Amino acid sequence: MAKIAINIATGSLQQAEMIVGIDLGTTNSLVAIIHPESKIPVALKEHDSSSLVPSIIHFDALGNPTVGEAARLFLETDPKNTIFSAKRLMGKSYKDIQENAGFFTYKVIDDDTESLVKVQVGNTFYSPVELSSLILKELKQRAEHILKTPVSKAVVTVPAYFNDAQRQATRDAGKLAGLDILRIVNEPTAASLAYGLGLHKDEEKTIAVYDLGGGTFDISILKITNGIFEVLSTNGNTYLGGDDIDRMIVQYWMQQSGISLEELKNNQELSQGLRLRAEEAKKYLSTHDAFEVNWNGDILALTREVFEGLIQSLIDQTIQCCSNALSDAKLTPSAIDTIVMVGGSTRVPAIKKAVSDFFGRPVNDSVNPDEVVALGAAIQADILAGNNKDFLLLDITPLSLGIETMGGLMDVLIPRNAKIPTKAGRQYTTHKDGQSDMRISVYQGERDLVKDNRKLAEFSLKGIPGMPAGLPKVEVSFLINADGILVVRAKELRSGVEQEIEVKSQYGLTDEEVEKMLLDSITHAKEDMQIRALVEARTEGEEILAVTEKFIAKNASLLTAEEITATASAMQALQLALTMEDKNLIHSKIEELNEVTRPFAERAMDVAVGEALRGRVI
Repeated sequence: MAKIAINIATGSLQQAEMIVGIDLGTTNSLVAIIHPESKIPVALKEHDSSSLVPSIIHFDALGNPTVGEAARLFLETDPKNTIFSAKRLMGKSYKDIQENAGFFTYKVIDDDTESLVKVQVGNTFYSPVELSSLILKELKQRAEHILKTPVSKAVVTVPAYFNDAQRQATRDAGKLAGLDILRIVNEPTAASLAYGLGLHKDEEKTIAVYDLGGGTFDISILKITNGIFEVLSTNGNTYLGGDDIDRMIVQYWMQQSGISLEELKNNQELSQGLRLRAEEAKKYLSTHDAFEVNWNGDILALTREVFEGLIQSLIDQTIQCCSNALSDAKLTPSAIDTIVMVGGSTRVPAIKKAVSDFFGRPVNDSVNPDEVVALGAAIQADILAGNNKDFLLLDITPLSLGIETMGGLMDVLIPRNAKIPTKAGRQYTTHKDGQSDMRISVYQGERDLVKDNRKLAEFSLKGIPGMPAGLPKVEVSFLINADGILVVRAKELRSGVEQEIEVKSQYGLTDEEVEKMLLDSITHAKEDMQIRALVEARTEGEEILAVTEKFIAKNASLLTAEEITATASAMQALQLALTMEDKNLIHSKIEELNEVTRPFAERAMDVAVGEALRGRVI
C-alpha cells in the first residue's frame, strides 16, 4: 500500500522533496517556497509570526548559540557575545573591513594578515562561514517544522557584488548547515523574478533594483535578454540602511529632550527604548502625518515633514549611488524600463518619491519588499526542481572544480551547478623564498580535503623568477567551454610565464557516483570543516612563526633582551600548539604572539620610515 504524506499544518499533500529559496540577509533572513497547490511563491511563517528571522546569534556562557528574535534581546545587554551582520564578514580579510571595524561590538580578530577574519567569543574562534551556517541551520529547522518534511536542498541569494570567495563561503555555510546549495542567485535577479521579469523567453528589458535594507544599500542595473540576467553595474553603501534612519530619529529626540550621548551610552535601557520607539515612529509615519507617544513620562513626537527633513541626506546618498550605477552602465534614467523596490526601508514614501523622480517613472513595489528576494529564490528553486517547464536550464557542472592548496585543502574555483560555458580565476602566491615552480593539481568534488575528491589532472608552472615568498602573483583560471571541456591555465603575472592544460574526462562519473559524492559532502560537512579550520590555523601559525623568525634575525638590535625572551617564549607556545588538534588553542597562541611582537614591529617601522625620510635606501 502506498503511503501519502500530508502536511498536518496545512492539510495539503506533501512533495517528497522540496527545494526552498533562502534570502540570507545582513539584518534579517527568511525562507520561501512555491506553494504546492496554488503554485505561487510564499514566505514561510508560523501562524501570526513574522516571516523574518533576525540574522543575529547570541552565545551563552557555555558557548551554546541562540539565533533570531531571541538573540536580538542580547544586542544591548551582552554585545560582546552577540553577533550581528556576519554577512559583512563573508570571504573578507581584516584588511578589507578594518576601516569599519568600530561598527562591530564583538571581537573581530586583528592579526593584520591577508587571511580571512575570525570572530572571538570567549576562548572560541568562529569563522563567518560557521556563523552564517548557524543562521542557515535555524532557517532549515524552521522550514522543516512548518512544512513537516525534511529540507536538504536550497537556492540561496547573495548581493550582485559578492565576489568568488564570498559566494564560495556562502556555499560552505550551507553545507555546514546540512543544506545542498543548488544555486547561488544574485539578490536583484531574484527580486526581478518575483515580479515576473525575465520569465518570458522573448522579453528584453533593462531594469534597476533599488535595495535599501536594515544595514545595507545597493542599486543594481540589470539587462534581461531571453531569460538571461546580466548585471551591467552595481553601486551602494554596505554601511547605510534602515538602522541609520532610526538613529537619525533618536538623535533628533535627544536634542529635543536634552539627552547627552554619554547618558545614552551608559543607559542601555534608555538606548534600546529610544531605538525601538524610533523604529515604531518610522513605520507609523509611512501611513500617517504625525507620531506621538508618552514614554517614561516624556512625550516623543515627530511629524512626517520633520522626519523627511531628517533623512533627506540619507536619501540623497542613495540617489547619488543610482546616478553612479547608471554612469557605470553608460545609461540614462530614461533607458530603465522598470524600477524594483527591495528592503523594508523602501516603504518610506519620501524614498519611493525620490527614486520615482530620479528615474522619471513610478516604482514597482506591489510585492512585500521584505520578502521579494526570498520569493524570487523560491521561483528559481522551482525551475531547478523541473516544475516550471517554460524555462530551459542551461547545461551545468555536476560537481565543483578546484585546485589543491596548502595542507591538502580543496579551493573551489567553479562551484557545482554553475552554468556552462563558464570561467573563473583566482590568484595564488609562493610559500618559499626563491620558489621557481608551482604544482597545480586539479580536483573534482565537494569535500574540503583533496584526498576525499577525484583528481582530474596535474601540471607544473615552471620558470617563476626567484622572488621572496608571497611576492609572485600566479593567476589560475578555469574555463569550461560549451562542449564541457575544462581548460586550466596558470600564469605568473609579473613575468608572464604561462602554462595550460585541457581536461576532457571531467564528467566520466555515473549519476550514482555523483550522488554519493554529494551525500558524503553533506554527511561529513562538520568534520570536514573542523579539519579545514585546523589545517588553515596550522598554516597560518607556521607562516607567522617563519615571518617572526626572519624579522628578529634582521632587527635584533632594535629589541631588548626582555622582548627577545618574551617573543621566544610565545613562539615556543605556538610551536607546541601546532602539534595539538585544537584550532582555538592555535588561534589564541597566534594572538598572544601578535600582542608580544606588535610594539617592536611598530618601532621597526618607525625606524625604517625615519631612514627613508633621511634619503637612505631601506
